[in-house]
Amino acid sequence: MGQAPSSPTDSTSRDTALWLWPPEFLDRESTDHDLTADLPDDCLAHIFQFLTAGDRKRCSLVSKRWLLIDGQNRHRLSLAAKAEIVPFLPSLFSRFDSVTKLALRCDRNSFSLSDEGFILVSLRCSNLTRVKLRGCREITDLGMEEFARNCKSLKKLSCGSCDFGARGLNAVLEHCKVLEELSVKRIRGIHETAEAVKLSSSSSLRSVCLKELVNGQVFESLIGSRTLKKLRIIRCLGNWDKVLQVNGDGDSSLTEIHLERLQVSDFGLSAISKCRKLETLHIVKTPECSDSGLVCVVERCRLLRKVHIDGWRTKRIGDEGLVALAKNCLLLQELVLIGVDATHASLSAIASNCKKLERLALCGSGAIGDVEMACIAEKCVALRKFCIKGCPVTDVGIKALALGCPNLVKLKVKKCIVVTGDVREWLRERRRTLVVSMDGDETKGPVMGSEDGGGSGLETVVEEVLTPVADGGGDGEVAGGGGRLAMLKMKLLASRNFVAFTLRRWLLSEATGST
Repeated sequence: MGQAPSSPTDSTSRDTALWLWPPEFLDRESTDHDLTADLPDDCLAHIFQFLTAGDRKRCSLVSKRWLLIDGQNRHRLSLAAKAEIVPFLPSLFSRFDSVTKLALRCDRNSFSLSDEGFILVSLRCSNLTRVKLRGCREITDLGMEEFARNCKSLKKLSCGSCDFGARGLNAVLEHCKVLEELSVKRIRGIHETAEAVKLSSSSSLRSVCLKELVNGQVFESLIGSRTLKKLRIIRCLGNWDKVLQVNGDGDSSLTEIHLERLQVSDFGLSAISKCRKLETLHIVKTPECSDSGLVCVVERCRLLRKVHIDGWRTKRIGDEGLVALAKNCLLLQELVLIGVDATHASLSAIASNCKKLERLALCGSGAIGDVEMACIAEKCVALRKFCIKGCPVTDVGIKALALGCPNLVKLKVKKCIVVTGDVREWLRERRRTLVVSMDGDETKGPVMGSEDGGGSGLETVVEEVLTPVADGGGDGEVAGGGGRLAMLKMKLLASRNFVAFTLRRWLLSEATGST
């Protein structure tokens, strides 16, 4: 349709190219034979895994065999969970009968899937291990209870903008004994009078994420679980000091804690300090936290490897807390300071003591200048990635950093108004392998301020520059998570190119032998 008919030249070029194919592929009565007919189903399914969702849909229209193979090997499915989808669920899950990861999304202007449809999904997909619910406001506690009874293999549940409450979540925790990750965001059923969310003693819960909840304190028993390793509490109302004190006996398994925009004070940080296995700590926009609380944490949690601190214009965390961090946390590998006035004294202590520091970001501080940059350049030998934004440094400081850090692979300089564009060319001449990003360069993510003082812009820059490099320069994943996706894409492309290259060599060798 809409294409010109093939010319004789095209046909001739096609026929002359057939000599490249091995004889076993050409010994057919017709050259229109389906060359994938002899390909095993497993191999064809493996090829489908390299395709996008749209390409897989198109492939399923090629033949009944491809349709069947695609359906049987589709383990991940995302559906627009509107009420109109219910009549199509039986036929849909008859085709996709191997789904283990399911996402149900509904926009705010539509009626979502109800309890009836959700229960039907659980009956047809009893082997679900991961479920994500977004905007499914018609699902109630009754629907969640039946779903939990039918899907006992569930390992990860993420729900946002739903209307069920603590009763439904308790049913999931009771019946899904292998649940490891729970993420709850804007659940309307978790209100001021909501019942407590209880965790059984045989639970295997590893990660809890609470976002934008009115009464997130009902999850106190989950936060005090001995199996819990990761805890993220973001933009939840109420005082959290008392809740964090449930980990105060020193027997906690927590290795990562992320607190953002919470009413938590030094009392809460004092409770966190008893988590001796803590490796990652984020204190973001918590105005009641000060140097005293940070000192208490770092003196006891000596295994810290990643620390993110956002002072949020309060300036209550400064040199005292940072010097204590440098003195006690010698294994530190990643440090992000936003809105923290770190002076030469604290930065010198960090650079001298934290010999394994590989990723450093300094944003929105008026106390960091060329002297501090020279100190970092002289003592941070292991530094691989560095980000500086909104600080009064000049070209002299940037040049000193580039000359003094032998392992530096990425440098990002943003909104440092005294730094000129000439330093970019200087860096490219002296350090050709160094990836430099400055104002005016095209970057993948937008760098912009927010209504609360530019915090989101700073965080975007930090996430971009602290993504681990492919040669194993860090100790694993960091905040953004984009590094894992980039690594996966690189591996897929590399494997695809290798297969194509090997196939061409094989075809050419076969053709040469037959000639």
